[in-house]
Amino acid sequence: MIDLLVAGGGPAGLATAVHAARAGLEVVVVERRRGPIDKACGEGLMPHSVRQLQRLGVEPDGRNCREFYGIRYLDGRRTAEARFRDGPGRGVRRTVLHAALAEAAAGAGVTVVHGEVGPVTQDSTSVSAAGFRARYLAAADGLHSPIRRASGLSAGEGRRRRWGIRRHIEIAPWSDCVEVYWGPDAEAYVTPVSDSCVGVAILTSTRGGFDEHLSAFPMLAERIHGLTHGQDRAAGPLRQKVRSRSAGRVLLVGDAAGYVDALTGEGMGLAFGAAELLVGCVRADAPGDYDRQWRALTRRYRLLTAALLHGSGFGPVRAGITPVSAALPALFTRVVNALGE
Repeated sequence: MIDLLVAGGGPAGLATAVHAARAGLEVVVVERRRGPIDKACGEGLMPHSVRQLQRLGVEPDGRNCREFYGIRYLDGRRTAEARFRDGPGRGVRRTVLHAALAEAAAGAGVTVVHGEVGPVTQDSTSVSAAGFRARYLAAADGLHSPIRRASGLSAGEGRRRRWGIRRHIEIAPWSDCVEVYWGPDAEAYVTPVSDSCVGVAILTSTRGGFDEHLSAFPMLAERIHGLTHGQDRAAGPLRQKVRSRSAGRVLLVGDAAGYVDALTGEGMGLAFGAAELLVGCVRADAPGDYDRQWRALTRRYRLLTAALLHGSGFGPVRAGITPVSAALPALFTRVVNALGE
């Protein structure tokens, strides 16, 4: 019997496995996909996420990432900018991040098996899945986690359904910040991910393709018009409610543990932090502590993101986000750094 079975070999699953292996646990990752895994995401790592990667000994390929030094809001008339106080963030293509984490996992001695996880069963001493028996299982199987649903931990989707669409544009970054363009019903996030590429992620509550939504941001649309781009990737609905992060010996991590929205770019940082908490609970044989610790870790993010998401659902409030941020730069900087620390 192994100590920990990780269902899902994305960044959250691999980070969990690396923490577990370095803590002396025997760990196996089961992932059906091969090679670097891509998905729709903003690809911007906030400063604390960069520091968490460094603690794991993970250093993404420098040719395929780019540092950024703050967040800039734009609405076509006004601009607000907040600079980071404790070091830069980093734009990293998802495939590059995954490759770096996979290398770290291999270096830590993690076994990765390619296949389906399948049904999960558990008793008072173990969990069984994918032909393995383990003391615990970490479900890192994504936003719409089948394990979360099968374990009775899902609490449904939020009433306001939002989707994300991402496209890579071949152009040298024009800013040393992540730029957030605010439109009436959507935001566009521009993240520098290399010296010759930016990622553009659009978050919206309405259906439609990338080009259709891009028309809501004429300044951005004009800048990237006609440029070579990669394949569009989409994800959603983003809001996923969860009753608890644990059910017996099954513990949820990453997007599987519940998601509010990508508004503040905190997904990876929270996943890495929760991975370390999960391993600590496994080592202590205290799975019942994990949900409480996860809630404490994510409280600030959940409160700030939920408040911003709720407010942005009202037209007058949404229209005032950039003007207020520009008029109160010190407050805007405090909020951005509270999320990035």
